[in-house]
Amino acid sequence: MVGAMPADVPTIIATSIGFDSRGRDRFDWDAGPVFDLAADLSGAQGTPRVCYLGTATGDNAMVIAGVYSALTARFHASHVELFSMPNVDDVRGHFLAQDVIWVGGGSVANLLALWRLHGWDEYLYEAWQAGVVLGGVSAGSICWHLGGTTDSFGPELRPITNGLGWLPYSNGVHYDSEPQRRPLFHRLIGDGTLPAGYATDDGVGLVYRGTEVVEAVADRAGCSAYFVKGGPDDRAVETVIEPRRLR
Repeated sequence: MVGAMPADVPTIIATSIGFDSRGRDRFDWDAGPVFDLAADLSGAQGTPRVCYLGTATGDNAMVIAGVYSALTARFHASHVELFSMPNVDDVRGHFLAQDVIWVGGGSVANLLALWRLHGWDEYLYEAWQAGVVLGGVSAGSICWHLGGTTDSFGPELRPITNGLGWLPYSNGVHYDSEPQRRPLFHRLIGDGTLPAGYATDDGVGLVYRGTEVVEAVADRAGCSAYFVKGGPDDRAVETVIEPRRLR
């Protein structure tokens, strides 16, 4: 394995982009072009090293198996789990040795609590600053921001305001596919519960270099990203960001 050349600027790809389905069963997945983008931004040489974190789904074994199936054709895949204990001896060292760390969806509230309990927030921050590209979908998108909307507490969406906050914005995911998402995101930003932030339709991701969005990307047609800020009379103002199509 040729050694990695880390990203020249700390980089996060925050998305509503999951794995592509190959259709044979619900966990039969392929890695879409967002993973190639993440590897390119990391400066990986040789076979890119991609580590999956499934904390938000309780390290579900079927999900992890699907991730390996999706990644292994083009990437050197690994995962680190917390249930029932970490599966690697040196979590910090493993994170720092990666080109990309990808965080799956699920409960962002549980993810944040467990990462902080085990010190993974500090390890991941160090990896980000060292040039490992961090990415993820849904919970794996919201977590890097100050907060967002979540179903972590039940089917009725609620705000979460204790994100890692490395990206000083709020984050809305599944903006076009879940009816509660857009109106709640608007209301929470309008009334000041959440700060201004970025939202993504399914199939869209935001590329942050440092703490600034440099582009939106999409793996399909007909979807967008958005910047939402507070406006007059406790209303939110939404601006569409057209994504670059990855394929």
